[in-house]
Amino acid sequence: MPASVKVGILNDMADLSGLDDDVPVPGDLTGWLEREIDALRQTGRLDAEVEFVHAYALGLPSGTAEAVELAYRQLADAGVSLIVGPAIGDNALVATPLAEQLRIPTINWAGAERARGRWMFQHQVGSHEDESLVIARQMASLGRRRLAVVYDLSPIGTRHLKYLEGEARVLGIEIAAREGISPLADDVDDTVSALLAAEPDGVVYLGLGLSAPSVSRALDRVGWDGPRIMNTAGLRGYHGDFAHACNGWFYIDMHSDTNTTLRAVMARIDAPCRQALAVAKGHDIGRLVAEGLARASDFTREGVRLGLEQVKWLPAAEGHEGTLLGFGIHDRGALHGRYLVVRQWLGGETREVA
Repeated sequence: MPASVKVGILNDMADLSGLDDDVPVPGDLTGWLEREIDALRQTGRLDAEVEFVHAYALGLPSGTAEAVELAYRQLADAGVSLIVGPAIGDNALVATPLAEQLRIPTINWAGAERARGRWMFQHQVGSHEDESLVIARQMASLGRRRLAVVYDLSPIGTRHLKYLEGEARVLGIEIAAREGISPLADDVDDTVSALLAAEPDGVVYLGLGLSAPSVSRALDRVGWDGPRIMNTAGLRGYHGDFAHACNGWFYIDMHSDTNTTLRAVMARIDAPCRQALAVAKGHDIGRLVAEGLARASDFTREGVRLGLEQVKWLPAAEGHEGTLLGFGIHDRGALHGRYLVVRQWLGGETREVA
């Protein structure tokens, strides 16, 4: 009988109380994990039976940290050897001490670089630390020297602001004004008026993105037409009317039109262009999980952790061409190289910025 292993999937973005049984759960990566595991089965590198165990939590900012902790402990009690999630940076920070305490290898797919440890691995979907540098350099390339910054009053927003300020000093850019808002803010007209009173030549939004459309509409109402840029909050443009509400904004994305690994995967599964980000992210997370299991000496939690540490130099579907996936004995960040891509929402479509 082949060996078996339980893999937990922690979804910190789902309130299942309002979903019907036949409605797809937002943020579910199970299909991508199954796809990459099956690919290794076909090559004979992995013959274990893999059981997926799901736990759901409505985490921050709409929910609570306690919900995330409860979901994590449910997976621990179910006997999983690996956990995939959370996806939101604030929730990954909640889960990190639990991973260390309970000694469960965990791969979060969030932007919090501090959400790493001996047992907590990070597949970076953005980065509080790296995105802000790319934002500052993009604005510098446009000749902007006075920035107004609106940021969420949350670990995501404040962390981004810290690194943006640091890189701005290096580049000789002045942060002319900064205003903090609730991550769920709706009425921000006064905030935008205060920012524009400083006469900036560029506007930056930093946060989770729920308040970004309100900021964009407030700028539109006063007719401000300078360049605008946000962090990976702009990824929300792939759903709903966010892209139209934030038309013209530059933002940080995770996929490039020139990435040959991504193009090959897209062609293989006949995916439409609009799904490029989801394909890139799903492929890379699935690959990390499958390779980690295949390289594990056994399916204990310790064995899976050691297996993940041996995953190295895999071509990533995310990022610019040449981005690599892998971990190491002390390396807990999966993506290496130019994994952040500047794109812009125009007419509801995303365009890569040269």
